[in-house]
Amino acid sequence: MIEILLSLLIGVLEQGFIYGILALGIYITYSILDFPDLSVDGTFPLGAAMTAMLIFHGVNPWLAILASFLTGCFAGFLTGIFHVVFKIKDLLAGIITMTGLYSINLMIAGGKAILPITNANTIFNSGIFQNFSALLIIFICIVVIKLLLDWYFKTQSGILLRAVGDNHAVVTMLAKDQGKVKILGLMLCNGLAATAGSILCQQQRNFDVNSGTGMLVMGLASVIIGVSILSFMSFLKGTTMVIFGSIIYKTCLAVALYFNFNPNNLKLLMASIFLIALVSKDLLRKGGSKNA
Repeated sequence: MIEILLSLLIGVLEQGFIYGILALGIYITYSILDFPDLSVDGTFPLGAAMTAMLIFHGVNPWLAILASFLTGCFAGFLTGIFHVVFKIKDLLAGIITMTGLYSINLMIAGGKAILPITNANTIFNSGIFQNFSALLIIFICIVVIKLLLDWYFKTQSGILLRAVGDNHAVVTMLAKDQGKVKILGLMLCNGLAATAGSILCQQQRNFDVNSGTGMLVMGLASVIIGVSILSFMSFLKGTTMVIFGSIIYKTCLAVALYFNFNPNNLKLLMASIFLIALVSKDLLRKGGSKNA
């Protein structure tokens, strides 16, 4: 029994950390830019497709993650161009990118909806980390990404990014183009989404073209759960709350499956958790305003 629970805990943490990277990206667009970016449903499997093909051809798995990040950034750049330059509404801009990426992901994977990399070298079985557990490697990855993101938010560019979401007038007063700043935020979001897809691909040793379905909902739920539940812990950074939110979200799904919840209804459960998170956030906000 203890072994089963320990295995379940390790699985939850591994999945929670991987999807936590995705949630960090969505934290930028949702909490900072107030931009519902559906592009992540396409850039998550984009990172997986890039990784699977590169690793399949013998490329270093760490370089595959970097390539996935850069490719995701380019996809986010396109979403930003659609929205800022062509004046397409944020939701529609993301849908256009997501829809186009479905075919592009298939092209990258050689037309295969599922591409296994069973015998290939990954970050989990090669290099200096080959004797490390998968959980530790994933934990190191998300800690490094979180610290880099926290550092970036303290730079002039990061402060401008936060200002775009909080107060557009401030950015204009500083003679900065808020459109360019918004594009940069979308690039970072989708770059992180592709990075998460890359790491998941290496952990599960396959690419699945449908792996991006529901990623925006999952990421938003992680952000809202983390920020809502841990809002009283003012000493925690928003990025830390988001990571904990991802772990809590994955824990809910794992517990449901442990008690024989029908896997066919998993998407319904995901939607229900998202709904509860949204309602709870509104209730907490109203409660706080009444006590103010």
